[in-house]
Order: sequence, then C-alpha cells, then structure tokens
Amino acid sequence: MQLVIGTKNYSSWSLRGWLAVKASGLPFEEILIPLCKPDTRERILALSPSGKVPCLIEHGLEIWDSLAIAEYLAEVVPTLWPQDAAARARARSVAAEMHSGFQALRNTMPMNIRGHFPGQGQTPEVLADIKRIEAIWNDCRAHYSSGGRYLFGHYSIADIMFAPICLRFETYGVELSGLAHDYVQSMLAHPDMLEWKAAALLENDIIPEYEFRSA
Repeated sequence: MQLVIGTKNYSSWSLRGWLAVKASGLPFEEILIPLCKPDTRERILALSPSGKVPCLIEHGLEIWDSLAIAEYLAEVVPTLWPQDAAARARARSVAAEMHSGFQALRNTMPMNIRGHFPGQGQTPEVLADIKRIEAIWNDCRAHYSSGGRYLFGHYSIADIMFAPICLRFETYGVELSGLAHDYVQSMLAHPDMLEWKAAALLENDIIPEYEFRSA
C-alpha cells in the first residue's frame, strides 16, 4: 500500500488518511508531496485522479478521499468502527458531519501545527462551529465512551476525523471544559498524533495562505 499525502504542518486531510492507515496496522509506504510548489499539482495528478491528497493506492486501486480511505480499511480491520451497532451509527454520523461541515472554522483557523495564535479567529460563525463540536464530543463521551478516553471508548475513525480539529484548538488556544477538554488532551497524547506532529515541526515550508488570516 502507498499513501500520498501533502505537507504535514498544514494538510488536515492528509492527517486523517495517514491516521487511518496507521490505525489499521497495515504496512504502507508514505509518499509526501510538498504543497504549493510549482510542480505540486503535476506530481499529485500522477498518483491521485482528483489531483488532491490523501490518496491510498493498493494493487492499482486509487482511493482519494480520507473518509473513503478509512471505510476501505475498515473492511479489512472492522475494529476501526465501534462494534455496537448503535454506537457505530452515531460514530458514522459525527464522522460524516465533520467530513462535510464546519466551513467557518476550516476557513478561518487553517491547520498550522507550528503556529501559535491564541484567541485569534474566533468569529461568531467559528464560535458556533466550536460550540457544536464541543457538544458532539461531550455527548459521545457521556453516552458511548464506556470509560474509555476516546469518543466511543476505543480509538476509532470518529476520532481520526476530528484529529485536525484537536490540533487547531491547540494552535488557536480554544478553551474547552469537562469531557471535551479531557478528550482533546487524550487525542494530542496519542502516539500517532505525536509522531505526525514531530514530523510537522521539522518541516521548513511556509505557505502564507495557511498562516492565520483575519476573517
């Protein structure tokens, strides 16, 4: 298996795909293509039909969406989703909501692991997104975590989909309380998150459009 990803400091979707493959335990080759270079699009298009990352390649099959990658891997490793049917349905719901929503937060607080912008970017629209995310986390932890540290007890695709949000909240100093606060700390301490973050901190590329900008 090969996984095509972009610059680790900035590419939130690459992070999701990478975490999914890491969680599967399956061996893979990482192909990192730096973003926003003159040849970036050409290099990605040579491997990913959509021209976007991440893209998982296995035996000639290309899968170029992070949630699709996670679902493909879950066919082989079913424990990537909760085993209880009700919990699994809720996990898929919150993962899909993250996949398609929260545009204000995405646009105003781009992922930047090396950055430190406490209190910045908290527009009314972003605060509404934060409130909804906090509500999701508190609800999942209260009703489905069964004493575990993650949204559904054991680490799952639902956590993977929210991983970049946890890093954004660290970068922008978003303050949470209770179960949501504890959840972010658990995610930031996950070994795979620490491995990705360490690699991101070693990168030197600066992409101005991913640095903080006022709304």
